[in-house]
Amino acid sequence: MFQKFLDQTFLDNTVRNYFIVLLVVLVILIIKKILSRYLAGLIAILISRKNKPFNKERFQNQVLVPIEYFLIVLAIVIAFSSLNYPKVLDFDIHRIPLATVLESISNSALIASFIWLCIRLLEYVADILHEKALLTNDRADDQLIIFFKDFFKVIIFIIGLLLIIRFGFNKSIGNLLTGLSIVGAAVALAFRESLENLIASFIIFFDKPFTIGDSVKVQSVTGTVETIGLRSTRIRTTDKTYVTVPNKQMVDSILDNQSLRTQRKTENNILISLGATAEQLTAFIEQAEAILQKEFVLDSTVFLSDTGQQNSLVHIEYFTDVIQPIKDFQKLREKINLELLSALRGLDIDLAADNATIIVKNA
Repeated sequence: MFQKFLDQTFLDNTVRNYFIVLLVVLVILIIKKILSRYLAGLIAILISRKNKPFNKERFQNQVLVPIEYFLIVLAIVIAFSSLNYPKVLDFDIHRIPLATVLESISNSALIASFIWLCIRLLEYVADILHEKALLTNDRADDQLIIFFKDFFKVIIFIIGLLLIIRFGFNKSIGNLLTGLSIVGAAVALAFRESLENLIASFIIFFDKPFTIGDSVKVQSVTGTVETIGLRSTRIRTTDKTYVTVPNKQMVDSILDNQSLRTQRKTENNILISLGATAEQLTAFIEQAEAILQKEFVLDSTVFLSDTGQQNSLVHIEYFTDVIQPIKDFQKLREKINLELLSALRGLDIDLAADNATIIVKNA
């Protein structure tokens, strides 16, 4: 009785065939975790040879879900491919046979699951390389890994899309690429600025005019580089605002990488009253030179720059060591300015009445 039931035909297939397909799918659903862990282990062996130490649990958590999804889709595609396509379902949807639509959906789902797995593997390898890069003092390689992770994710996605078009919808990629080349030329003209920024990003990474963490000044923006992307560079300004600058401007504009300075320069222009005698000015210049003989001051110049109808100008210029913390540098400037004022008072020298101040320029 049961044998006759199994031999009965339903939708051009025997009940036995349906049971076999259902059994295969159920077995895969039951053992998918075991199979996925086994496959993840095989991939882990290949990766662990290149990366020591290797976090197997972390790797499995990264790729288990895509592998499970891939196995389920693969099992369903293989199992249902063994069945005969029912004639009752032999009809068209918008002039496309239903069988072709179902085949395209199954192939596309299989390719999509494989692309998902490849992206997860790429993310894991990129995260491992990024952690290693963080251990070095060079911060350029940190951003370089993030940049190429995003870049290769886009490449894998495009390859997956082309595979779906070729094997999912049976379309010729050659003809598609020929058509896209014409459309691409028009798109390139429309998005010329975006392409220029993309090319500029490669120039930044390979030429390295600046890296993450550098203090830069470009056009009217001064701050610390926090992120270098495919299109733009993000800078935390000295006002603590977050500015996005297109990469093309970062490459084409005159850029001052302040982090690469070997010394800090400070200029003081002291406007002195014409009532000061030559002896007083000479004595002040000598005292100013003595004041600048301090730790972290590497070189200094003091001279009478100009004298005229309204005032005399004493120009003071000194360079300090860039390794000095900025707070200590500001304190040093303050101490020097106070000592200069004390020297002026001690010599009974008055500042110019029309502009009684010390003009300080920090470069």
